[in-house]
Amino acid sequence: MSRFVWPTRVYWEDTDAGGVVYYANYLKFLERARTEWLRARGHSQATLAADAGVLFSVVDVKIRYRRPARLDDLLLVSCEPELDGAASVIFRQQIHRSGDSGELLAEASVRVACVSATSFRPRRLPPALSREFS
Repeated sequence: MSRFVWPTRVYWEDTDAGGVVYYANYLKFLERARTEWLRARGHSQATLAADAGVLFSVVDVKIRYRRPARLDDLLLVSCEPELDGAASVIFRQQIHRSGDSGELLAEASVRVACVSATSFRPRRLPPALSREFS
């Protein structure tokens, strides 16, 4: 699966009093990149919930913070998804500062499970989505 990259900017609301991105907000950047990866492939989470009856739930996150992102930084957030059985996906993700340095700020592994929208029990990925990994 090819690497997907989503650009974003650090806003005031993302930072602490010192103008540094608050550690939990990195998870928001990672989440948005995964959503945009899905959208870039023609899938919306709302449509998958309504039509296919599935939702996605984060079941495991490992993150390593390397350097701080700061107010007004332009970031590049990447996703490299890998199928992990019939009902989950592991996303290898990185956040880089955009520009000449391309400095690595954080890297993460996020495991996402496909669950039923009604029972929240694990469920196979819909065929249309499974094809994204072949």
